[in-house]
Order: sequence, then structure tokens, then C-alpha cells
Amino acid sequence: MPPGEFAGGIEVRLDELLAARGMTLTELSYRVEVTIANLSILKTGKGRAIRFSTLTRLCEVLDCQPGDLLRYSAAGE
Repeated sequence: MPPGEFAGGIEVRLDELLAARGMTLTELSYRVEVTIANLSILKTGKGRAIRFSTLTRLCEVLDCQPGDLLRYSAAGE
């Protein structure tokens, strides 16, 4: 399973959004008020859930929509 992809085909595109915005994980952690460790778990696809409040803050800070941050890929795509 590639980094950032959960079982079931959900891919977290946090690295791409951070790069596009010239932002570090440390800065995002500070602005979203989520620990670096928890963002790392999300980013690597090791998490099993995300709170809507966290998703909302990520979207606010990264100026994106949930679909920009999360993507579904069917098996084999």
C-alpha cells in the first residue's frame, strides 16, 4: 500500500497540498492545532479515522475542499 493510502482505497494527499502551498508539517500542525504525530499518522495512511472538526480545520488552513485532501481509488487503479 503506497504512503498516504488507507486500506479500502482512500488516499490522503496531504504531502501534495503542503508542497503546493510551501508549508511544512510543523507549520500545519501549529495552525490546525493537531500534533505532528497525528498529522504524520494521517499523512502516511496509518490512521483509521479523521474527525470532521480536524478535516474542517485542515481545509480552512490549506484553503481546499475535502476532496482535494482525500481521494478514492478503486483497487488496481
